[in-house]
Order: sequence, then C-alpha cells, then structure tokens
Amino acid sequence: MKFISFKHLVIGLCMFAGAGLALALKPTDKLVGSGPEINLETLIPERLGDWKIDQTIVMLISPDQQQALEEVYSQTLTRTYINSAGKRIMLSLAYGGTHGEGMQLHRPENCYPAQGFQLVTDTQAVILPTQYGELPIKRLVAAQGSRNEPITYWTVVGDQHTQFGWRMKLAQMRYTLTGVIPDGMLVRVSSIDRDETGAYEIQADFIQALLASMNDAERERITGKFKS
Repeated sequence: MKFISFKHLVIGLCMFAGAGLALALKPTDKLVGSGPEINLETLIPERLGDWKIDQTIVMLISPDQQQALEEVYSQTLTRTYINSAGKRIMLSLAYGGTHGEGMQLHRPENCYPAQGFQLVTDTQAVILPTQYGELPIKRLVAAQGSRNEPITYWTVVGDQHTQFGWRMKLAQMRYTLTGVIPDGMLVRVSSIDRDETGAYEIQADFIQALLASMNDAERERITGKFKS
C-alpha cells in the first residue's frame, strides 16, 4: 500500500480549498447595472467654461483602430475643444461596462507607438491639485514627424481612481472579493504643442474646467472618489 505523506496531504488540501475559494469569489454582479446607465455623449458637456467643441476639427479613426476599441470598450468619445485664445485640446474617453485586462493594451504608452508614434519622454506620475481634491495623473510626450503631442491621462475602476499595473489589479481584486465586476474608464487629454510645460498648464486648466462643469455624481464617474 502506498501512503501519502503529511506534507503532500496539506498541499492537496490547500489546493482544494483554494479552488473552492476561487469559485466562491467569482464575481457575478456587474457594477454598471447598479446605477444609472452611462452615456459619454451626454455625460461630457459641450461647453466647459471658456472651452467649447471645435466644429472645424473632425477626428478620424481607422477601421482597425475602431475594431480594436470596440473589442475592449462599450463606449468611446473623442472631441476637440477650443478656448477664446485659440488653444485646442483633444479629449478622449473610453468606457468598459465590464472592465478587463484588454484595457492594459490601450494605455497611451502602448497605443501611440502602435500608431507610429515615438515616446520622447518617460511616463511621469503627477498629482494634479483640483478644487475637488488631488487627482493622480500620468504625463508623457509622443511624437510623429513634426507632431509633438504632450499627453495627460488617468484611469478609473468602479469608483476608484487607479493606475495601470499592480494598482489596477488591486482595485479589481477589491471588487472581486465582494462578488462585483467593476466597470472602467480611461480619460486622456492631449494637445499638439512644442512647449511641453505650457501644454501641461493648458491641459490642467482644461481639466479644471471639465470637472467644474459636472455635478458630483457625473464627476465621480470620470475621476473616481476623491479622498477627503
């Protein structure tokens, strides 16, 4: 007769318990179904203080890019805004009702090089002070030929502001432990400008105007809950 050692017995029991725990914690409820349905077109105002939609600019997305976005996100919104000084800002939002790992592939560090851009600066984590609280953002610069594009972006999982990598996985795990599938959003603000410092100042002004144009519930959808 072949006996099982105590060590292997313990390992087997742990594996069995782990499998059971994983099944028990498998998320079954979608967070997106617990609140008002989101519509990016109506969520983001057409007028943001001194900023308004620039009707002279039409932003085109290639069929391949559109298909890739639709595979990951349930909604996307791309607009160009202009202020009274003639400064332009490009705003892009991508929303997924069931937030998944595919979102990792579409962060600017990945999607810009896939479109032929070169990253000319490292990604920097910055805290942007707003009238509602501190907003952690990421900044980087991408270039293609004579086009120099400073970029600001952030991500939200459920009602939590987060970042890509282990922080995003941790945010997803917190929801998984409660049996909820969180939604997710990527918000990107960029402009074509050789003056990176000046561009980031204008982008910060635009973000402030964007947040000020929304009520508390709307604002929370695109920033997550600010720490009190």
